Amino acid sequence: MAGPAVAVMAKAPEPGRAKTRLVPTLGEAGAALLARAFLIDSAALARRAAQSAGGEAFVVATPDSACDDLAALTGLPALPQGGGDLGARIVTTFAALFARGHAPVMLLGADTPALPEAHIARALALASADPGSAVFGPSGDGGYWTVVLSAPASVLFENIPWGSPTVLADTTAAASRAGIPIALAPAWDDVDQVSDLASLLAQLEADPTAAPATRAALARLGLRR
Repeated sequence: MAGPAVAVMAKAPEPGRAKTRLVPTLGEAGAALLARAFLIDSAALARRAAQSAGGEAFVVATPDSACDDLAALTGLPALPQGGGDLGARIVTTFAALFARGHAPVMLLGADTPALPEAHIARALALASADPGSAVFGPSGDGGYWTVVLSAPASVLFENIPWGSPTVLADTTAAASRAGIPIALAPAWDDVDQVSDLASLLAQLEADPTAAPATRAALARLGLRR
């Protein structure tokens, strides 16, 4: 086996397409600037966590044509997410990384730039302790900041109302129906909308070393000294 994989699923940080729920407050350019910083910090976090676990980090791009740009931005090997809804793209990503011999495989979003490395380590440890389980890290919006699998489980990602406050509940219900055990990593809030920025600022205050690119972007936008 190739060891664990820690993959950041990322949208190209283009104005008008990235972090659109922040656009009314930050503008298209400001939202894209922050999305770019989030991705840089998330990729660095994934790289460190993968190295600590003896594995490899990746960035997984949408659109597929953004692979080269995201590889250059993050310094990580890039894979395409493929088409379909988020569930289909998650399934495609897991399949690609399992095909490379990685297990367990952890998927992260690019919207938790201040995530503690200890949370990643805990999620990977839970997956390694029970390879038949699915590990999720809950987020405050009803979704999850990570999913970790050691084998394919596409049934978990079918017919899920992505973006709704019941994503995690619906996914764990699917796991229960399929007889797949669930383990929960520590909770952490992601940044999707303007109201989440206060939580991000608190996270950065709590850990002065976290997310340097995000700190710089927030300062440039006048949101942080």
